[in-house]
Amino acid sequence: MKILFAASEALPFAASGGLADVAGSLPAALNEQPGLDCRVVMPLYRSIQPKTRNQMTYLGDITVEVGWRKQYCGIYQITVGKVTYYLLDNPYYFMRDGMYGFHDDCERFVFFSRAVLEILPAIEFQPNIIHCNDWQTAMIPVFYNILYKYHQEYENIKIIYTIHNIQYQGVYGKEVITELMGIPTYHTNLLEFDGMVNLMKGAFETADRISTVSPTYAKEILDPWYSYGMDRALVRRQDPIIGILNGIDVNGYNPETDPNIAKNYTAAELQGKKVCRKALLQECGLQDSDAPVLGIVTRFVAHKGIQLVQQSFQEMLQAGCRFAILGSGERFYEDFFREMQSAYPEQVHVTIGFVPALARRIYAGADMFLMPSQNEPCGLAQMVAMRYGTIPIVRETGGLKDSVRDVGGANGNGFTFKTYDAYDMQNAVKRGCELFADKRKWNALVRRAMKCDFSWNVSAQKYIEMYQELMDAQSIFD
Repeated sequence: MKILFAASEALPFAASGGLADVAGSLPAALNEQPGLDCRVVMPLYRSIQPKTRNQMTYLGDITVEVGWRKQYCGIYQITVGKVTYYLLDNPYYFMRDGMYGFHDDCERFVFFSRAVLEILPAIEFQPNIIHCNDWQTAMIPVFYNILYKYHQEYENIKIIYTIHNIQYQGVYGKEVITELMGIPTYHTNLLEFDGMVNLMKGAFETADRISTVSPTYAKEILDPWYSYGMDRALVRRQDPIIGILNGIDVNGYNPETDPNIAKNYTAAELQGKKVCRKALLQECGLQDSDAPVLGIVTRFVAHKGIQLVQQSFQEMLQAGCRFAILGSGERFYEDFFREMQSAYPEQVHVTIGFVPALARRIYAGADMFLMPSQNEPCGLAQMVAMRYGTIPIVRETGGLKDSVRDVGGANGNGFTFKTYDAYDMQNAVKRGCELFADKRKWNALVRRAMKCDFSWNVSAQKYIEMYQELMDAQSIFD
């Protein structure tokens, strides 16, 4: 089975969020299975280091039509482990500081989507499945079904479209259809939604299968509360949305070998975690006591539940909790945490920005990890926290609900609360503090959390089942 995984970012080359983790880990896990050849295609960004560029092989270049324009596309290849990557070069579109947020993002990723299809004869790789991800690749199934499907080199390709976050849809004015896409006007209804062009909606209309990054999120996005208006487009499809929980790189996130933490440890021998806790307190200048240390590693934006933290912060401080916080985002929230650190320097330490090594030390040194998201398609931080024996406190939404089971039930591995309410979150923290006081029960909980299997091998098997089922089925356009 041949799979081409199309993404706008992928580790180890370029990353801004969870998509890069998926594109960097899932293909590698798939290629561990016999008979699978999964390759990745992504843009060649300026941020990719010269050392890495020098290791790439230049395969040639092609011309890609973007509306009335004909644009250069260079094709570079590199192999990392067992995965072949194709990086597509166009200096005008991708030789910039940053990956997203430009006035012509629609044009840039229309070019990329068309280029993904155009390169197939040049790279001599005819996939059985093209796996597209988020709005930046949403035009691939649209272009395929309108312009490529019946060409000899493109026959019988099935296309999966995965939603990593339905909030970001690729919404633009209708003029982009004639200016950038070059598709017949009688197909424009595929892209029109609420008086605009919506690239994600086009993928919903033309992809053979829709998936998302957790089973609960697959249900939530059919609810107007979570769907950002797209429930109306999704419910038109007759087939169910498949939700497969993301995994994490369990070799990269491994407290037994992680060089970034004060002392390595395992579920069987937790002494090292105590050393990491003490080291984190010293690094952050926090008071050592018998009360728990709560870690927060996140973006400071509303849907991450920072408002609930803000509303309950004083009560949690009064309970003796200490906070090691790392993140950045809205200035309002950054200023709040700075004020709390200034007012309570022995209980609160905040680092504005993102420092990967410090994130590891928080995962290893904190006792609990607070993640009260309003919505969370999958979430990786709660899984990483459990890998390091730090117990998550989460709201039951999206992938948080699918990965964290409350200690009140069988095989609990964390603390959960249902409603998006500060008092409910506060109660979950209170329950955590009470159990933390019983070291025997707490250590048993830590060991149980560390033994949870969030490896990509589990998720990869479910993706393989989806791929095989899709290959055995008829296309929605047949």
